Amino acid sequence: ARAPWPQRRWAGPHGRAEMSSRHALVTGASRGIGAAIARRLAADGFSLTISARSEATLGETAAELGANGARIHSVIGDMAVEEDVRRIAGQHLQRFQALDVLVINAGMAFAGELEHYPLRRLDKQFAVNLRAPFALVQECLPALRRAAAANLARGARVVAIASISGMVPEPLLAAYGATKAALISLCQSITVEESGRGVSATAISPGYVNTEMAAWAADRAGPATRVDPASMMDPDDIAEMVVAVTRLSARPAAPPTRRTPPAARLSTAVTVR
Repeated sequence: ARAPWPQRRWAGPHGRAEMSSRHALVTGASRGIGAAIARRLAADGFSLTISARSEATLGETAAELGANGARIHSVIGDMAVEEDVRRIAGQHLQRFQALDVLVINAGMAFAGELEHYPLRRLDKQFAVNLRAPFALVQECLPALRRAAAANLARGARVVAIASISGMVPEPLLAAYGATKAALISLCQSITVEESGRGVSATAISPGYVNTEMAAWAADRAGPATRVDPASMMDPDDIAEMVVAVTRLSARPAAPPTRRTPPAARLSTAVTVR
């Protein structure tokens, strides 16, 4: 069992310490990276809605977070089903009436050679990795705009867990990489369209993270293609990055144009490997 965490104070955009009374929605939060993100946001005082397909594992994560004093609402849903995506957003807003941070973590991957890759698997990945995030952002934008208007210095954020495969192609991951490249592009578009209203988006693009989803890479035959789990990042590393992004002021959110200062471009793409 994990040790209980203290609620943390953080230095807000004006430099003062404040207790967080913010609200976040995290998809794919029952295990791995999503559960790690939920733990870190809860430790920072966020009230959370967490969602996933598996009722059992989501219930375990919700019970753990609740036992440590967090305000948690869990919603079962399949990101491949549009009605579920919109219901997840609706239940969060019904429960908390506010949303400061949307974390898009749910995703899926199928590896395979391009020539023989089943199109049904491509369709499923686009549904989960791009279409669902697009629909979720649509549902959540009004609430994110309200949160940004209520705190202009801090704004509101979308944080999406993409992949380095969306920026640097890798053999056997053509379909997955294409969906993650599209997710990165979506985050850039959100920032371009919404930063004037105080809403920005960040795509975090990690390399291999030691989760069940990356197990296939560790099981590949041959030292040239196998990825040693000991060399992979830990889910807590990604969670720390997400929390760091939520602590930024609204200033590093200018649309990424030729006039955008390099530091401001942090809000649209962060790559770690």
